[in-house]
Amino acid sequence: MRKLGIDYGDARVGLAITDELGITVQGLETIHYNGNDKIILKRLEEIFNQYKIDTIVVGLPINMDGTKTERAEITEKFIHKLKCKFNKIKIERIDERLTTVAAHKTMNYLNINKYKKKDIVDTISAVYILETYMNKIKDSK
Repeated sequence: MRKLGIDYGDARVGLAITDELGITVQGLETIHYNGNDKIILKRLEEIFNQYKIDTIVVGLPINMDGTKTERAEITEKFIHKLKCKFNKIKIERIDERLTTVAAHKTMNYLNINKYKKKDIVDTISAVYILETYMNKIKDSK
């Protein structure tokens, strides 16, 4: 079974997925949704029909001092929608502090064209979110 990572943003959602054995994480895609969660939920349903996924990992934007951001409250509402629509799939939250910073560093290191960065930053962030979760469950064993 695979795990799906989600970086839920204002206009775009980045997705990442594990391989079937849970060894590697790769970016899947970026969904441009412009505030309409129905677009995301429809695409996720298509992905769940294509892949066997047992866990959704959603990045929760937390302030550096550990308090919840306004964006975290919006993300919690999205998580509620996920739970209602996909109630048979486990949903986990993971602290996503600095994942976007790490994604930008990665893109700079790889010399990604500045015009392409906007389209892939969320997917790379989703990879970092999912890798953080995978490392957490590996370390707890």
